[in-house]
Amino acid sequence: SANFRSDRMRQILESILDKHFSKFRRGKKPNLSACLGMVSYSEKLDNILKRSEELEKSLSTELSSEEFVKFSKEYSEIEPLKNAIIDWKKFNAETEELNELINDGSSDNEMQELAKNELTDLKSRIEEIEESIQLMLLPKDEDDARDVILEIRAGTGGDEAAIFAGDLFRMYQRFSDINKWKTQIMSLSDGDVGGYKEIILSISGENVFSKLKFESGVHRVQRVPATESSGRIHTSAATVAVLPEPEDVDIEIQDKDIRVDVFRASGPGGQSVNTTDSAVRITHLPTGIVVSQQDEKSQHKNRAKAMKILRARLYEAERDKQQQERAEDRKGQVGSGDRSERIRTYNYPQGRVTDHRINLTLHKLEEFLSGDAFEELNLSLIHI
Repeated sequence: SANFRSDRMRQILESILDKHFSKFRRGKKPNLSACLGMVSYSEKLDNILKRSEELEKSLSTELSSEEFVKFSKEYSEIEPLKNAIIDWKKFNAETEELNELINDGSSDNEMQELAKNELTDLKSRIEEIEESIQLMLLPKDEDDARDVILEIRAGTGGDEAAIFAGDLFRMYQRFSDINKWKTQIMSLSDGDVGGYKEIILSISGENVFSKLKFESGVHRVQRVPATESSGRIHTSAATVAVLPEPEDVDIEIQDKDIRVDVFRASGPGGQSVNTTDSAVRITHLPTGIVVSQQDEKSQHKNRAKAMKILRARLYEAERDKQQQERAEDRKGQVGSGDRSERIRTYNYPQGRVTDHRINLTLHKLEEFLSGDAFEELNLSLIHI
């Protein structure tokens, strides 16, 4: 019935408010009508379906390239929600039919028993869809669709920390391959016995930041290093920073605000690397942020890479500034995202990975490092 559907969706929205809008818990939680702008929740779902139909019709007409890109992007974002709403409506209609059959005194016992079993399965599927709808209706981070600059640095633990930084790099590389994302190494500094002291890469594709934004922080590893003859377990760490990559129009960097120094590159790279001033160091004077690049033989290419990283760091600094007022709520949910915060432990002897922000442990260390179980933990973080 209409009342049944309205009540069910009312419960969904109430759970969203309780779980995700903690600032309203201190006696200031608005009523449901206020949150919906005086429009019923079912009407909002119907409006989503209506908008989806409008987009389908628009995409079948002649559009400018700009309009086509705009409408295609909106449709791709709304389509999963549209499909979930259609399934939710269909399953609830089937539920009503089964309830009528069960309550029909003229039905035989065998038919009613079959209906009850089917109803139990249907309710389970409805709950799963409702959870999916909850997630898709949550306010989205405006940066979720952005590409990212991913920075991995060896922390405490010497050579073992550098080796672990290499393991993390390969984990993110495999997860990127699974998602069909494109990766490009921007800068790297090799470890003395393997791995990396620092590696910075660009990852581009669909919704990269939304799936990697919870990776910022300190990652800790517990294992017996290959160089340890006594078999003693060592603890090492590496830090990860995930920066949403801004468009040029998002961050304006004026020439007067930067100092560009060129110098001779050091380390391996061939004769031209060591004999020309191809390396670039850019200092952003207002903030003191410094970025150096020397991986390319061309000074022009090194400068372009350095500017890309600088722009991402400035954008992240601005994001942090804007989100300070919400830092307390965020810490209570999934951690602050601060790079100094220990977020995860990889324990090799026990074959487990533990995320300390949500107290979740997966005994799937190898699958996690290969990228296969990465999504499982990531979804748990998004649900918080």
